[in-house]
Amino acid sequence: QGPSFGQVTPGSCLPKRAVLVAGALMGAGDVIAQQLVEQRGLRGHHCPRTLKMMAIGFCFVGPVVGSWYRILDWLIPGNTKVVAVKKVILDQGAFAPCFLGCFLAVTGATNGLSVQDNWSKIQQ
Repeated sequence: QGPSFGQVTPGSCLPKRAVLVAGALMGAGDVIAQQLVEQRGLRGHHCPRTLKMMAIGFCFVGPVVGSWYRILDWLIPGNTKVVAVKKVILDQGAFAPCFLGCFLAVTGATNGLSVQDNWSKIQQ
């Protein structure tokens, strides 16, 4: 039987599943946002925006988050409730704020914001 989802295996560099899942979820999230929230309809759907979000998922979110969880498993091994709480505290207290800033910077840059506009938006 092969390794379970998220398990580190010898020779694995990038968390391939995390990359694929992140890209797919970000693309699906954008489709949902455009169709259900913004109610653009199929003719009004902005495909380049969806492709851009998928690219951010494939190229940034998946590799960063997948690698972070591998590091977290290495730092805090085990699968007890106490271990889970420790991981959540470290994840939400240390990683999430840093990741959010980087995610906003990457998203702003891919949307053509200037460095000054991007920094201003991140500070907000």
